[in-house]
Amino acid sequence: MSEPSPTSSTPLPADSPSPSVYRHTGFLAFLSARLIAVFATQVQAVVVAWQVYDLTREPLALAYVGLAQFLPMLCLLLPAGDLIDRFDRRRILAISWAVGAVCSGLLWWLSGHGATGVNGIYAVLVLFGCARAFSGPAMQSLLPQIVPREQLAQALAANSMLMRAASIGGPLLGGLLYAVGGGELTYALCFVCFALGAWLLTRVAVPYAAPPAAAQGSMWQRFGAGIGFIRSRPIILGTISLDLFAVLLGGVVALLPIYAHEVLHVGPAGLGALRSAMAVGEVGAGLYLSMRPFNRRVGSTMFIAVAIFGAANLVFALYTLFWLSFAALLVAGAADMVSVYIRGALVQFSTPDAMRGRVNAVNMLFIGSSNELGEFRAGTSAAWLGVVPAAVLGGVCTLGVVAAWATVFKPLRKVDKFEEAAQAR
Repeated sequence: MSEPSPTSSTPLPADSPSPSVYRHTGFLAFLSARLIAVFATQVQAVVVAWQVYDLTREPLALAYVGLAQFLPMLCLLLPAGDLIDRFDRRRILAISWAVGAVCSGLLWWLSGHGATGVNGIYAVLVLFGCARAFSGPAMQSLLPQIVPREQLAQALAANSMLMRAASIGGPLLGGLLYAVGGGELTYALCFVCFALGAWLLTRVAVPYAAPPAAAQGSMWQRFGAGIGFIRSRPIILGTISLDLFAVLLGGVVALLPIYAHEVLHVGPAGLGALRSAMAVGEVGAGLYLSMRPFNRRVGSTMFIAVAIFGAANLVFALYTLFWLSFAALLVAGAADMVSVYIRGALVQFSTPDAMRGRVNAVNMLFIGSSNELGEFRAGTSAAWLGVVPAAVLGGVCTLGVVAAWATVFKPLRKVDKFEEAAQAR
């Protein structure tokens, strides 16, 4: 059931060409602000990891870097979703990025004053994780307030593609800047980027924002209503849980260093190529979808894309030819981007604006859990079974998840157009 809000504009006929989302000035302003902030996040991530390892020379210290950011996100994502539904999303996102600028400033101060321990860095990362708990759901919930409904799927594809490009270029530039100017230069750049992103965001118009609904009950009751909404919508529940288990069980990124060294025998250069293959596939598919979005048989296409993702990972696991492994990861990345495009659009179209903060908070929690726990699953499976059996098992499990979800979530499989997701129950 869709709300009678400005986001519920009349969609274009199926055979009518959709106007380019790149002509929408509000979307371009939002995209510029987000691109700058994501770029700063990626630069900061690679510099923090290098600095912590340089100070400790302990691999476990890198695990604490991720844990320091993940735990506050885990604790705050649910109340963050409730606040995002009740207050101005632009302001929440701008404040989150402003806190990110403060964190970059603190890291710059620690770096410049010759601090030899890592406890201060961990403390700053906890604060940064708190900010990310709000920024992630706020970004996902803000986009439908900026672009009209008929351009939403295209905007999601363009957004995902450019963010992935930033996640490729950010670490590369971060490493180069750290080599040139150390932590002081890179953290200063991150501070400027976060501050600039927060300022640009205040200039983004939200012509399709509906007035916030009046708060009813306690925060936990309101979030419970969000959970109940997700459970009552098989399209949303099936979509986000499919991503959770497909990535949790089938991801191979954590195994790439072992494959490069022990299976493919290609060394560090080959590892870099393998790490980039999936990203190149994602960016290529995202660029195509941002220019040529589709809106037919979206449910079945998502299941096919996830199945291709699992099959490509299975090919990667079974063969020892480097070029074939590279091509398999390229295909896996492209299939994953198609799945991300459909998944994001289905969740947005299925969710009324007043509920988007809570739904996207749960979605972000699922995504974060699948990535973090997926790497843990891959590592422990490789330790117990060996790297090749672990990768093969992951690909097989992904295909099994696709078959099971296609059977259990029939309404999701049968969705033809994105607009139908709002009425499906």
